[in-house]
Amino acid sequence: MVTVLDTTLRDGEQAPGVSLSPGEKAKIALALERAGVGVIEAGSACTGAGERRAISRVTDLELEATVTSFCRGLERDVDHALDCDVDGVHLVVPSSDRHIEGKVGTTHEGNLESTAALVEHAKAHGLWVEVIGEDGSRADLEYLEKLLGTALEAGADRVCFADTVGHAGPELTREAVAGLAELGPVSVHTHDDLGLGVTNALAGVAAGADLVHCTVNGIGERAGNAALEEVAIALSHVYDVETVELAELYELARTVSRATGVELPPNKAVVGQNAFTHESGIHTDGTLKDERMYEPYPPSVVGRERRLALGKHAGRAGVRAALEEHGVEATDGELAEIASRVTEIGDRGRRVTDADLLAVAEDVTGDDRERTVELLDLTAISGGDVPTASVRLDVAGEEHVASGTGSGPVDAAVEAVRGALGTAADAELDSYHVDAVTGGTDAVVTVEVTMSRNDRSVTVARSEADITRASVTAMVDALDRLLEDDQPVPAPADD
Repeated sequence: MVTVLDTTLRDGEQAPGVSLSPGEKAKIALALERAGVGVIEAGSACTGAGERRAISRVTDLELEATVTSFCRGLERDVDHALDCDVDGVHLVVPSSDRHIEGKVGTTHEGNLESTAALVEHAKAHGLWVEVIGEDGSRADLEYLEKLLGTALEAGADRVCFADTVGHAGPELTREAVAGLAELGPVSVHTHDDLGLGVTNALAGVAAGADLVHCTVNGIGERAGNAALEEVAIALSHVYDVETVELAELYELARTVSRATGVELPPNKAVVGQNAFTHESGIHTDGTLKDERMYEPYPPSVVGRERRLALGKHAGRAGVRAALEEHGVEATDGELAEIASRVTEIGDRGRRVTDADLLAVAEDVTGDDRERTVELLDLTAISGGDVPTASVRLDVAGEEHVASGTGSGPVDAAVEAVRGALGTAADAELDSYHVDAVTGGTDAVVTVEVTMSRNDRSVTVARSEADITRASVTAMVDALDRLLEDDQPVPAPADD
């Protein structure tokens, strides 16, 4: 059995520009609980009163998971953690000469004595204790075993091999962890500076580690940590070792991405936009014939859906499947023409969005579709303390007017659209991307949004000189597609 320890709320928060509020930490902790994560490191209680409030917010949730705090080799750090009512602590003590002598300024023997005393202090207060040998991958392995063996003798529940700076390869990790596993329960904490974070985590498991430190989406200081979703799916798919609820991984990834502001790279394993997206005509055709043809496991395993993207590589099979997703029928001749036009758009270097495809299909089939939602007027004001915006929409022949405020003109305009549509605007904005397509102060920008509602999602791109108008037009066009099969939308009630 292998347990996952998530340190997104501590090590992940050390990524540049990431700062989580108590509410955000609680929201992520609940998502981790839904995913069945066994241990949640909620933060570093020694950081300050604000961090202690955030950790306490997590402990107040009364989760099934073990909630812990990071502690330096100081008794006062343990005492701060106790104030937060955590279940356990991670005592980080130096293990390499560089850290023992250069950072802490102690001796090897003094380090052993202080570590034992620290463990005894934490255990005397009823805490679950893990001792981490900091910079273990650059430590003398004989001394590392002596240090962590001393911790176990003093009462520590487990010890951890830490590749603190992402220095190790899988051979060193396996050797170090195997030695520690002979002493007692051992964990592995790896970083991705060499792109080996997940590889080293798996090597640690193979050597006897039964607890793996991870962060969601691999966020963390420098190049980040071993990614929880990658470790979990690799252990399940390759080694038949279950760790967490895999179907929760995508929603967990999105929760963390939204809270941290760190976008998911499109090519990221498991949770990236392209992980289950196929454009190549050969791959699309093969996937439609056999879902396992070009995928290692079904996307539903990790809470995802397969997508067939359109571009210059798309073939008729992919175009037909994409049209069917939107309920559009076409004859073989019309399909050939639509596929040809889609290829032409792709050849011009453009991504073919859902709206592009549907517009082409409507032109080829002669289907004059009536819009459900159309933008009639937009006014946005960004001066002053509170950006405001107002919109006028045509919704199924009725005029809807609303205003909104936000952190900027785009945010205010989006809120105005939601206000104008009321409950009909319950679609989720899955992604928002802006590209400048011309230079200079009069640059034209392209805004691409992906929105989903129920089991449908639509991607729309719009180009304008004004980013607010481009954003609102794209969003309205996406909502128009998502709402086209709904009953007429009532005008929002007056307040």
